[in-house]
Amino acid sequence: MVDGPPQHSGPVDRAIASCARNPLLTVFTVAAFALWGYYSLRNIPLDAIPDLSDTQVIVLTEWPGRSPDLVEDQITYPISTTLLAAPQVKFVRGQSFMGLSFVYVIFEDGTDIYWARSRVLEYLNSAQGKLPEGITPTLGPDATGVGWVFQYALVDKTGSHDLSELRTLQDWYVRYWLESVKGVAEVAPIGGFVKQYQVNLDPNKLLAFELPINDVVKAIRRSNNDVGGRVLEIAGHEQFVRGRGYITSVEDLEDIPLKVSATGVPVLLRDVATIQLGPDMRRGIAELNGEGETVGGIVVMRYGENALRVIDAIKKRIEETKDSLPEGVELVVTYDRSELILRAVDTLRHTLIEELIVVSLVIAVFLLHARSALVPIITLPLAVLLAFIPMFAQGLTANIMSLGGIAVAIGAMVDASVIIIENVHRKL
Repeated sequence: MVDGPPQHSGPVDRAIASCARNPLLTVFTVAAFALWGYYSLRNIPLDAIPDLSDTQVIVLTEWPGRSPDLVEDQITYPISTTLLAAPQVKFVRGQSFMGLSFVYVIFEDGTDIYWARSRVLEYLNSAQGKLPEGITPTLGPDATGVGWVFQYALVDKTGSHDLSELRTLQDWYVRYWLESVKGVAEVAPIGGFVKQYQVNLDPNKLLAFELPINDVVKAIRRSNNDVGGRVLEIAGHEQFVRGRGYITSVEDLEDIPLKVSATGVPVLLRDVATIQLGPDMRRGIAELNGEGETVGGIVVMRYGENALRVIDAIKKRIEETKDSLPEGVELVVTYDRSELILRAVDTLRHTLIEELIVVSLVIAVFLLHARSALVPIITLPLAVLLAFIPMFAQGLTANIMSLGGIAVAIGAMVDASVIIIENVHRKL
């Protein structure tokens, strides 16, 4: 009795037999999956760095002039203890600085970032009553730790604009140009000087006029305001009555009345203080290429966006608005992650092309069969396209790690192609 060849009926064997019996259906199915993979490849978010950060919401609270221990007791602790009860929260970490409080709320893996931000806002409303009067916590940008995708500096080599003017240009013009780009969560300014009106009170004069500091502060606040009146109809037209009182110059501050003396003479702010334009206190500087201080901005990408598309849109907006910059001011790019992203994609492309050429030549030379060389030429690109389908479905990014993994896997797929083709020839 002679035993015949073993009969296999596993799922892989049945799938191969089904493909062999229905070649036309197999070709159409593979083509459909290839188109699906190409669509996923074209639309998958591209980035250079894999985003492994947790779902995190940052709560920022400013309380100028207060010491870190006071900020910790009055702001950080009440907010942290309130947010501990929020749903799906894993950790709550707080940091207190001079006049600043940061509370980091870490949620469980898989939590939607915008759902998490909504829960934090709800619990902040309940914590508002525990905070000092006039303190309003704010949420940080809807971004992650790897959202820093672009950075630039404003340079004026002519010297016609100082650091305060460049910072004003950054805060009131360039910042809003770039924040309007789709996918940008924040444009954080760095360097330069922030202009402010500085009122330097003379304590001896305050004592002579019997003026407490609180009265001076209240007078400045009352004088920096517009008020509305009623409407008068004159000759068939409505005339709006309003009082314009916003401070626009040092002279406006100098003319603020504080009180009336015993002789009926008004006491103005310039009588008890020296008023000037000056820089706000700063805690650091920005420097460019060892050439001195500069002013710049950091563009932070919104959570889940395509880094390459966001950077391309930023560059396009810069080209559209560069003519609006003052004469002599130039926007210099200091960090651009798109270069690293494109190099990672080029590495995968070159690796795939090189392996296709080498394997096809080896099979053609050793087997002397041109049709056999078509196997790796067709299957390797298809396998790469199919790999992007689950990545796109899960919302993963194509980055250095994932593209590097595909490049490594190409080697294993090449070995499988060579082995299969060699065995087919041996059997035939």
